[in-house]
Amino acid sequence: MDPDPSSGAAATPAPSPSRYESQKRRDWGTFQQYLRNHKPPLALQRCNGANVIEFLKYLDQFGKTKVHLTTCPYFGQLNPPVSCACPLKQAWGSLDALIGRLRAAYDENGGIQENNPFAAKAVKMYLREVRESQGKARGVSYEKKKRKRSAAATADDGAGSSRGDVGAGADSNDGGGGGGS
Repeated sequence: MDPDPSSGAAATPAPSPSRYESQKRRDWGTFQQYLRNHKPPLALQRCNGANVIEFLKYLDQFGKTKVHLTTCPYFGQLNPPVSCACPLKQAWGSLDALIGRLRAAYDENGGIQENNPFAAKAVKMYLREVRESQGKARGVSYEKKKRKRSAAATADDGAGSSRGDVGAGADSNDGGGGGGS
């Protein structure tokens, strides 16, 4: 019996993309749609850091993070007792992760790495300003946590772990940790 290569029995379905890859694809499509809807429409090759910042500001209208104005009595308070009229914006961490995914998508879609608008200095500065202003407005510190690794911990990690809870079934190295700054 010769198996018929045209039948689907021998074909295996392609593995579904990781959550990171799905988000990256969706974010890339959203940015391309933004460029098409831009007045006037913008070609990706002509896109620069200022256009990326404009896109990030556009996304603020869909944000869910309350960012208190300096005139608000709750400025600097993480959990104010009552609601106020301050605007909702995209959280800094969401923007940082979005830029990381878009930087990767730009490279993967034939963009020249040296011309990557998502890696522009202006975008990095904008993200830093958003982080600092949101930190002050919400009373949150966004300082990087310093990791200290002892020689004993490094030696233990080198041989592999027998614990089932470390990385069990998850693709923890999918690059989804942001990346803007």
